[in-house]
Amino acid sequence: MDSTYRCLVQRVIERWKEAKKRVIPAHDGGESMPTTPSDACNTRNGEGRTAETASAAAPRVLVALAGPPGCGKTTIAHHVVAALNGLPGPAAIRAVALSADGFHLPRATLAAMPNAEEALRRRGAPWTFDGAGVVALVQALRAGAGRTTVRAPVFDHAVKDPVPGGLVVGPEVEVCILEGNYLLCSEPPWGSIAAMVDDRWLVRVEPALARTRVAARHLQAGIESTAEAALRRADENDLVNGRWVVEQSQGRYDVLIDSIEEQAAKHA
Repeated sequence: MDSTYRCLVQRVIERWKEAKKRVIPAHDGGESMPTTPSDACNTRNGEGRTAETASAAAPRVLVALAGPPGCGKTTIAHHVVAALNGLPGPAAIRAVALSADGFHLPRATLAAMPNAEEALRRRGAPWTFDGAGVVALVQALRAGAGRTTVRAPVFDHAVKDPVPGGLVVGPEVEVCILEGNYLLCSEPPWGSIAAMVDDRWLVRVEPALARTRVAARHLQAGIESTAEAALRRADENDLVNGRWVVEQSQGRYDVLIDSIEEQAAKHA
């Protein structure tokens, strides 16, 4: 396994172990209850209540993976999830990757906007997403002492629109890697996500590399029919969005990851 992925997988395992310790047995015979994040920190520092392993009721570990379009977020998320699920025997951790792409506003919604032409042309900009829906998903994945079933939308590239409830996250899932451009941005509603997750990863990429990748994606998906048009869309939309992501995410990450060609992860 590449050193970047090994580093990230180990971080998730550490967060998973911490999550198990954030559940303490109730003294009245009731169900185990999770500590608050501050309680968990105090426990690790020896100042809080005694924590015991109680994985059955442990909250899910949530990781926010953000970065500009074309930085390789999806590749990173799927590699980390595959590594966690592939750990041998009882060490295996049930993990899933969830993409914020499922929260693209449908084309019909964009077409009904007063600035419909701009909305369709700028699809992928932060204001063309259901940001509040992303926040609600994170809250649902985080909520409660146990782990409930949560349904998340997915993006169907064949129809170029989201499919509600296309991904089911069952109670057996212990780790969720959430990936999306804007997950660590400070502007509302995105700004509330960073405080709700256990680890925050930001991917950086050279704009020229991102431009090439995104243009190729536009051609492959049939969004544009020529290389010239695909590059123009990348310049006028994706790279603009990418600069906003970098600006908005500064100081809001735990790990800075160089895109896959550079193969390095640095702790903030």
